[in-house]
Amino acid sequence: QVQLVESGGGLVQAGGSLRLSCAASGRTSSLASLGWFRQARGNEREFVARISWSGGSTYYADSVKGRFTISRDSAKNTVYLQMNNLKPEDTAVYYCNARSLFTTNYWGQGTQVTVSS
Repeated sequence: QVQLVESGGGLVQAGGSLRLSCAASGRTSSLASLGWFRQARGNEREFVARISWSGGSTYYADSVKGRFTISRDSAKNTVYLQMNNLKPEDTAVYYCNARSLFTTNYWGQGTQVTVSS
């Protein structure tokens, strides 16, 4: 099992920045990648960004490219999502996701990000 604990959400004005953190614990040796998803009210959960466990590869949704950066601190088993130039449409609950080598998905509890116009 893998446990994920997120932090860093909050309220920010449009154009502002936030950094989300997600600390992984447990059987982290079985992980292939870490990522972030988000779910706005009334919408389905959508992919935001992903980073390979080695940190060598990153992937982004088109809607956040150039504004969000995903990174990883291997010593702390922590993944970060730096969000710049935030827009009201970025408002959502953000979920940390860990995917194992066997394609098992683990989820954090979610953290609210609200961007005011």
